[in-house]
Amino acid sequence: MTETAPPSGDDSMIALDAARLGDVASLPNAFGPPPLRGALRLTPDDFVVEELLGFEPDGDGQHRLIHLQKRELNTAEVADALARVAGVARNAVGYGGRKDRRALTRQWFSVDLAGREEPSWAAQLAALFGDRVQLLAVAPHRRKLRIGTLTGNRFRIRVRQVSGDRAAAEARWERLLRAGVPNYFGPQRFGEQGNNVRQALAWFASGRLARRSMRDLLLSSARSALYNQLLAERVREGTWDRSEHGDVLQLDGRGSWFVFGDDEDPGDIARRVAQGDLHATGALWGGDAPPTAGRIGALETGVAAAYPELAAGLVRFGLTQDRRALRVIPREGALDWTQDDLALSFTLPPGAYATCVIRELVRTDAACPD
Repeated sequence: MTETAPPSGDDSMIALDAARLGDVASLPNAFGPPPLRGALRLTPDDFVVEELLGFEPDGDGQHRLIHLQKRELNTAEVADALARVAGVARNAVGYGGRKDRRALTRQWFSVDLAGREEPSWAAQLAALFGDRVQLLAVAPHRRKLRIGTLTGNRFRIRVRQVSGDRAAAEARWERLLRAGVPNYFGPQRFGEQGNNVRQALAWFASGRLARRSMRDLLLSSARSALYNQLLAERVREGTWDRSEHGDVLQLDGRGSWFVFGDDEDPGDIARRVAQGDLHATGALWGGDAPPTAGRIGALETGVAAAYPELAAGLVRFGLTQDRRALRVIPREGALDWTQDDLALSFTLPPGAYATCVIRELVRTDAACPD
């Protein structure tokens, strides 16, 4: 049997830092300890996700928009299978968002047939996956489906074996629907025990990447970890859901943003933030300085300086500054009780994590990724 050497001191330190940076459960809650405790995802059907496409298929074109219901399969596995079924390269398959394995998900994919014959989608997928995949619809379309083209995701989640103060939980739920929750990146970004962050830190330190196919994933994990630390600071100081001069503010549901400067009316800005029309944002780190100013600018550069390996690596490998809202507000929310179970339903915009809503309401035995 071949033995491997124990990790060096530097490797051990990287592993410890990565585990801490990837530990979403340890990040501060916005409203204090959750009033409930329960078990999440005892079965895949306890976590139902439906993608909201936001547009109708074109009705013609060389692409096919394919709507599937899948259980205990992640997005990459299904995308690989669709490429095999259609006889196309993997990059001919598109999707609007990545979904986790342990869930029941209704998800959209696109496949560029480029003059190829129409496969027998349902039969061939059934041969590969049995009843884990159900074909819901196929329609011609002119464009490839790309990450970020969805309008959101609708969640229906059952938390089992719930204990705690139900009256306090209902009051907390109403508060979440009004005020929103910190828009942390969820644990799936970071891998088990922060492994994606560990690999990113090792890559930044050595300049060597084992697999080029991992590049985007590791950069995203590193940048998400740094953003989570910034948001945690805003949560600790109680400014994650408000704004001040120097903040970069984002219009709700849109990517456009502007700096809260002297020309803005503070009363009007405060009203729009309270109503959920505007959200303060945090840095997704990259080259150049963030556009924030004053105390907020100093806070962002200070957090980046506290994690120099992450910040410098993101700049070195070509990322540029971007922004992410510090707050996300669940829409169309509902809460129901069934004996010892709690049923929640709500809609979130693309890129937001359902578990970051749940963690403000229920302490679960495991922080399952979305």
